[in-house]
This record gives sequence, structure tokens and C-alpha cells, in this order.
Amino acid sequence: MNKTELVNAISEKSGLSKVDAKKALDATIEAMGEALAKGDKIALVGFGTFSVVEKGPRTGINPRTKEKITIEAHKAVKFKQGAELTEKVK
Repeated sequence: MNKTELVNAISEKSGLSKVDAKKALDATIEAMGEALAKGDKIALVGFGTFSVVEKGPRTGINPRTKEKITIEAHKAVKFKQGAELTEKVK
């Protein structure tokens, strides 16, 4: 499912127009991005939890040249699904 398909699904399930559904989705994504950028944790009961984790520096290999490279430390978004979501997917 891509963003357009998700907007259509939100519109159908909520009764919102597609324009309003897109605005709601865009606002949600923006708010979540801002919260994660500040280091906050986002817990959506029944769906899952988004958090930011620190990844330490590590050694990798350039697949083209097979040369060893150093991958710098960085932050990454982690998602842990909730029990209800897990049950729906089963």
C-alpha cells in the first residue's frame, strides 16, 4: 500500500474527503517526525511503538570494491509492533 492508497482507505473508513484525509495523514507524519527528532517515544496502543535508537560506529564493506569502510554512529527509528497488530497479521 502506498500513500495514495492509504489516503483512500482513510477516506473510506472515516467518511472524510480525500483532501481532508491527506491533510490528516500529512499532519500525523509531520508530528511523528518532529517528536522522534526530539527523541520522544510514540506509543500507539494496539498498533506499536516508535522510538529512536543510537547506532554505534561499525565496519562495513563496500559491495562494489569490497573495501572495508567505517560507518559512522547515527540515530535510527525503531518500531515494535503491538500485540493487537501482531494478531491481525497472523
